[in-house]
Amino acid sequence: MSYVKFYRDDPNAPKPNMPAHLGSNCIITCKGRLLLERRRDSDTWGLVGGGCKKWETPEQAMSREVWEELGIRVPKEKFQKLKVYGEPGRIAAFRDGSVWRMVIVVFALDLEEEPAIRISAESKEARFFTKEEVRQLQIPVTHSDIVAECFLAR
Repeated sequence: MSYVKFYRDDPNAPKPNMPAHLGSNCIITCKGRLLLERRRDSDTWGLVGGGCKKWETPEQAMSREVWEELGIRVPKEKFQKLKVYGEPGRIAAFRDGSVWRMVIVVFALDLEEEPAIRISAESKEARFFTKEEVRQLQIPVTHSDIVAECFLAR
């Protein structure tokens, strides 16, 4: 069962009832393949990342999220900022009734070797995909445009 539903520029999306949510996500690549995680909350393949804590910069949040979700230590300085996706139509609606407008800072990280991955309880699995494989996956609409622009178009 899905715990969250994602919307992007959908006139039928629920209106946010919480403050805007700042998050960090990462285009993690290795040898031309993209790392995605299959999310437990929606059973879709998404980018690694999550919300910034009140005291964190987006880079600090990205470093923390990569450690928490993958078990990989990456210093915040290794992340290359790509773009901020902050349009008002990027929405996450949770089963508890909270509806968030999402502002996402996207980073890039290119790994020379495929790391040993330890997934968190938030994920069902994580693995690298080729561009052809990525095109066949169910990716949340709040990430699909990011993946298309920052990975598939390159």
